[in-house]
Amino acid sequence: MTEIHAYLTFDGNCGEAMKFYAKCLKADLQMMPFAEMPGGKFPPGSKDRIMHARLQKGDAILMASDTMPDHPFKQGNNFSVSLACESKKEVDEFSNALKEGGKVTMTNQDMFWGAYFGMVTDKFGINWMFNFETGKK
Repeated sequence: MTEIHAYLTFDGNCGEAMKFYAKCLKADLQMMPFAEMPGGKFPPGSKDRIMHARLQKGDAILMASDTMPDHPFKQGNNFSVSLACESKKEVDEFSNALKEGGKVTMTNQDMFWGAYFGMVTDKFGINWMFNFETGKK
């Protein structure tokens, strides 16, 4: 594992929140709305929601996204721990270990942004994201 990041989840106001944080922290911000997903397919009501945001200042990184309109949102439970992994094998090892007694929320798979990615909620209710940049975009 090379990095650990906090990943915040919002209910439709991710863009507003991340712009506020970027201003307050004098950091650089990149955002991708669901409307910019390859293939132009996004769920109804999600067009203006943020699929992924990344705020960076030096080596410090904060990531975020909006939920889908039909997914439950609970304030206070809206964060994940994101691990930047060194290989697909490490993604699989970490996710398999952390899913014990918990549940897989997204099966590990190759993603359109050039990464092998998966998500797990552990037995303590903590959400984990595993990402290995494969370089295949």
